[in-house]
Amino acid sequence: MPPTLPPAAALLAWYDRHRRTLPWRGDDSDPYRIWLSEVMLQQTTAAAAGPRFRRFLQRFPDIHALAAAPESAVMEEWAGLGYYARARNLHACARAVAAAGGAFPRDVEGLRALPGVGAYTAAAVAAIAFDQPVVPLDANVERVVARLRAVEEPLPGARPRLDALAQGFMADPAARARPGDFAQALFDLGATICTARNPACALCPWRGECEAQRRGVQATLPRKAPKAARPLRHGAHFLLTDGARNVLLRRRPPSGLLGGMLELPGTPWREAPWEDAEALAFAPVPPGPDWRRVPGVARHGFTHFELEMALFAAEVPALAPPEGTEARPLAEAGAAMPTVMRRLLDLAAAAPA
Repeated sequence: MPPTLPPAAALLAWYDRHRRTLPWRGDDSDPYRIWLSEVMLQQTTAAAAGPRFRRFLQRFPDIHALAAAPESAVMEEWAGLGYYARARNLHACARAVAAAGGAFPRDVEGLRALPGVGAYTAAAVAAIAFDQPVVPLDANVERVVARLRAVEEPLPGARPRLDALAQGFMADPAARARPGDFAQALFDLGATICTARNPACALCPWRGECEAQRRGVQATLPRKAPKAARPLRHGAHFLLTDGARNVLLRRRPPSGLLGGMLELPGTPWREAPWEDAEALAFAPVPPGPDWRRVPGVARHGFTHFELEMALFAAEVPALAPPEGTEARPLAEAGAAMPTVMRRLLDLAAAAPA
């Protein structure tokens, strides 16, 4: 093994004693569970993903059930997890695997050929489900390796170097003998010991081999390039309910941001704030002068922009949904909509009666 990385055996011994108990662990031979968990964990914490993973499996217990489901059902089950392209890709991938007989490819190249499967997910499934000798590079692994070798180059530029260093672990016979466990040991080390803030170096099985710890710079690594300020966009949405406490919803176009998700009808999102009069031109069912503007605004952050939304509310005796919309019980609407729409429901709930 090259002298650049510490012995895998020490990390595996630590993992055998301290591994986290997670709902997707315990049957590492099931590639469906591994694949689902890895997709869900992208941009979602393990604490938040745990209960959603269990619920998802109850509704779609295997690849064939997921492939047979309508996309709208998959999108609604994903509501609240964010980054909704993941759900569309998940469904497309399930259909591709089911059409090929229901068996996932066993190697990285075959997994990468599936819809929506990137380098990290392919490596994670290959290592954990199929014991392929590859190290998945997620944020935890990047942090661990950057500190081990005191890599000063900032992310994302440093990623190719960090990946090359991580793959070097597979020259170690101990890692190569247990690639799935080794990958998960790296995940656990980064999540519980080599954390982004206040790393617990005294508890680390590799503290003697860590160059950043030796120099006392572990808390500053990995470095990240400065992020550009996100622009602010504005929108206005409409909360139309009836006497039976149903709410009018519409489904967004199948592609693009939040594609296929349910939302409160509203204006496009743009850079300039909406005047009330021009926003009301987008009201889905104009009940005359009964629209009232809810005090305050709802805010939500996307990857590339911030969003500020006004909310107008009105009530009619009974909803007659126009084409392209539907009515659902208000008490259930939040669970079917993305977090950005839930911000509007929270704004309405907080408004004075």
